[in-house]
Amino acid sequence: MAYETIIVDIEDGVALIQLNRPDALNAINSKVVAELADALAAAEVNDKVRAVVLTGSEKAFAAGADIREMSEKNFVEMFTEDFFGPLNEAFLKFRKPVIAAVSGYALGGGCELALMCDFIIAADNAKFGQPEINLGVVAGIGGTQRLTRLVGKSKSMDMHLTGRFMDATEAERSGLVSRVVPAIKLMPEAMGAAKKVAEKSQVAVMVVKEAVNRSYETTLREGLLFERRVFHALFATEDQKEGMQAFLEKREPQFRDR
Repeated sequence: MAYETIIVDIEDGVALIQLNRPDALNAINSKVVAELADALAAAEVNDKVRAVVLTGSEKAFAAGADIREMSEKNFVEMFTEDFFGPLNEAFLKFRKPVIAAVSGYALGGGCELALMCDFIIAADNAKFGQPEINLGVVAGIGGTQRLTRLVGKSKSMDMHLTGRFMDATEAERSGLVSRVVPAIKLMPEAMGAAKKVAEKSQVAVMVVKEAVNRSYETTLREGLLFERRVFHALFATEDQKEGMQAFLEKREPQFRDR
């Protein structure tokens, strides 16, 4: 499918999805939402895709939601359209790993889009923020929920109430991003990480994603039980046998996703 607001390339098991609204600093509008949701649905069923990297431009991952599109809408329109709901659902249903490669601004909806991904690799020029308070609204694609789980109540309140930005160094220190690299090395680093993931047993990778995400939605006791049961279950796979045998034989495993 030809897209207007994103570019999709697939190589070596990795789907690179790039936001492509340069004139609007990749602001997220309804078209972006629809095309991202479609691209993820296509990647889910594409056997050639084993991991996804989501990125923007050097200047902006995504500078926010498209204010021009939203400014004239009222409550009934926003509610009945479930504005931005399909984007959140698309990520929640997607079972393969998604890595956000963030350079420049990731603000408002852009920050929330990065938070939907499984982990974030940031360029040293990255800036994260939830400045919706300056518009008289609140984050609406998970910002108050996901950001708080990652950085804690105090920092989340600070960012949401004052609208201040968090630079890459603070973001790494706070647990928002997994690593920070020079901007020129961002895409090689992100693609390298995704290709490493793509080499693993896809069954095990999907189980890891499900188990880690479960930790945010249940008690510790139930989460530990879930983890133990899926750990046991992986011993029914050929990949477990191959992985352990390869380790004992000091060779690289040849996973077959079964």
